[in-house]
Amino acid sequence: MRVHNCSFCSSPVYPGHGIMFVRNDAKEFRFCRSKCHKNFKMKRNPRKVRWTKAFRKAAGKEMVVDSTLTFAARRNVPVRYNRDLVAVTLKAMHRVAEIRARRERAFYKNRMRGNKAKQREEDRKLVAENQELLQQGGLVPRERAAATVMEVESEDSEEEVMDIEEPVEVREEVLVKVPVKRRKQKN
Repeated sequence: MRVHNCSFCSSPVYPGHGIMFVRNDAKEFRFCRSKCHKNFKMKRNPRKVRWTKAFRKAAGKEMVVDSTLTFAARRNVPVRYNRDLVAVTLKAMHRVAEIRARRERAFYKNRMRGNKAKQREEDRKLVAENQELLQQGGLVPRERAAATVMEVESEDSEEEVMDIEEPVEVREEVLVKVPVKRRKQKN
């Protein structure tokens, strides 16, 4: 029993699943689903279709060159059964899977580095351009201060209230959804 790879998207095709197409020159093509089969018949290039593994590798979104990827290569060398060899092979398979997962996580983190700051900058730009839409939707800007007067809602005494004499420095503007009743009272 062998698990084949889809000829279009490279996902696994398990026994009893998918479609097999044999060309006139006796080359076999296996497809995981009709979507891949139809795209193949339309002569689409898998490296240009965004949901395929070929695109992800060509665009640098997945690891291409790594020593752990060579373990999945097909080997047709028959080996006599040996219990110790099987045990060592299973341990090695688990270890290779761990190493591959760790390297893929590191690759992903390296690829995504800097995206958070860029996304935050784009969001700030969008908010700055569309202030009127935020106020129409019920969002009212509120200033968050580094240190503010902290009031405790207990009824013990006023000793728990902290007073600040210096002016408060504004660091960041935060948008808060205010209910309609409270919005009318503030204005």
